[in-house]
Amino acid sequence: MAGARSRNFAGWPLFANSFRPFFLLAAIQASLSILAWLPMFYGELSVSSAFAPRDWHIHEMLYGFLPAVITGFLFTAIPNWTGRLPIQGGPLAALLTVWLAGRVVVTVSANTGWAFALVVDAAFLALVVAAATREIIAGGNWRNLPVVGLVLVLLAGNVAFHVETHYEGAADVSIRVGIGVVILLIGLIGGRIIPSFTRNWLVKFNPGRLPVPFGRFDGGVIGLSALALIAWIVAPLNMITGVAMAVVGVLHLVRLARWAGDRTTRERLLLILHVGYVFVPLGFILNAVAALGELPPSAGIHAWMAGAAGTMTLAVMTRASLGHTGQALTASPAIQGIYAAIIIAALARVGAVVSPAYNDVLLHIAACGWIIAFLGFAVAFGPLLAGSGRRALATMGVPAPAR
Repeated sequence: MAGARSRNFAGWPLFANSFRPFFLLAAIQASLSILAWLPMFYGELSVSSAFAPRDWHIHEMLYGFLPAVITGFLFTAIPNWTGRLPIQGGPLAALLTVWLAGRVVVTVSANTGWAFALVVDAAFLALVVAAATREIIAGGNWRNLPVVGLVLVLLAGNVAFHVETHYEGAADVSIRVGIGVVILLIGLIGGRIIPSFTRNWLVKFNPGRLPVPFGRFDGGVIGLSALALIAWIVAPLNMITGVAMAVVGVLHLVRLARWAGDRTTRERLLLILHVGYVFVPLGFILNAVAALGELPPSAGIHAWMAGAAGTMTLAVMTRASLGHTGQALTASPAIQGIYAAIIIAALARVGAVVSPAYNDVLLHIAACGWIIAFLGFAVAFGPLLAGSGRRALATMGVPAPAR
């Protein structure tokens, strides 16, 4: 029933499904934010935000860009989870408007006041949590409530970010809260979709060893990850935290090895999911090394944010955009270029921390790679998301599926 209503939507196709506007505008916002960040970092540009430049940059990535992608994914998945009708049309446009308003007021919050910016900015995730909870409970899909619980913690982290920057002068704990939620979401959702998508493709195109589906081992790793991340939020440089991070990092590597990613090299649309997940254990291990005093803490943070979050969001955005608009599930040359750009960006951003002598060069490489990846997504997928899927195929170089 949900699918029929979605297919018969009579309005602008951009508002037919939640992934369409949120993936498109999140990609544009991600690229423009980094385009502005480098001049801000070097003191060549300023915005009228109540946040310091570093905090504005972190907030717009962690509590601006990522919640939009999460929302696009969540409200696309929930109808499949519950069998209920999707959010579309006017309600979807209203939700998008609240998100856009948050981006504006945070950037000009020096003029509007920090409290007003907090209320407007936090309203978006509050609406997302309320709507998602209603849909999941109404559909009796209790097993997915933990996902909404993590989004609720992300909302709390966003509120704390505003409060912390106002009263303490800079964000600290609230940054780690947001990052912790994002990594748990990647571990939880990625742990379900990566082996599932991989199994489906291997059975059809490359029979043989199959990935191990989500089970008790995965649940245990997620639980231990949550404990390690809580320790990291509270005491990031504590020795016990470092040991916990190292153990969990190794467990995530074992988990990844069970998903048969080495057998997906023929299909980059699948391979990128496995490559993106590599940055999850890498972030844990780099944070463990930081706890020993051998690396700056930002190395692990950027492995998680530029690497895991950046790569996994693009992997999910490209696949979902193709799949939910009826296109062939294969990575065109343009899509592969997007994947290459984000991997280069992630490696360069971590490298800038690990090799400070090359900091400036690597920062510029990372920024350029990130902008190319996300602006490339907006350009390549914009026609598909905003209008007719078939009109967009030639632009993207993606073959139309057989009808």
